[in-house]
Amino acid sequence: MDQIKEYINQIADISDKDWNFFTSKLQRRVIPKKTTFLKINEIENHISFIESGVVRLFIPKENPEKEITFGFSFKNQFVSAYDSFLTQRPSLYQLQTLTKTTILSITYKDLQEVYKTTQIGNLIGRLTAERLFLIKSKREQNLLNLTAEERYLQLFKERPELLKVIPLKYISSYIGVTAQALSRIRKRV
Repeated sequence: MDQIKEYINQIADISDKDWNFFTSKLQRRVIPKKTTFLKINEIENHISFIESGVVRLFIPKENPEKEITFGFSFKNQFVSAYDSFLTQRPSLYQLQTLTKTTILSITYKDLQEVYKTTQIGNLIGRLTAERLFLIKSKREQNLLNLTAEERYLQLFKERPELLKVIPLKYISSYIGVTAQALSRIRKRV
């Protein structure tokens, strides 16, 4: 709980009463490595804070080599099929752990109760949503403005730990190239 409290304290001051109410709604889950914990067409009912581990967001395909990885979430970040969570409609993608992952989850219903009951809930929700939006926006701009090699180098610079724990086939999909093209990029740099 210390990690999520530290994260929230960076956003805003929270009273003990609000904190206790919020944490009473959290459920700790430990998910084994390589587990898909939200499948396509399921409704996302949780938003979760990662205490440890790595989660991949991807679009599955019949041929696993053609899967499209479009996001990763790490320790001290929130993860969710956020569009499905907000709309309560079926997800068009899946969430999978790449390592053993521990998360603190809150359900959609409980989060709505936190928004209604606490003084700080709406502010935290809005600021967290803004952070998620900025991550998504940056990724989209990188795909549009940078070459594959520049995307790889930026990823390596910003998140070197990513390259140690994530298979190269997922990294190649994430930066929008084939595994062979990534291999050529890695040889050049």
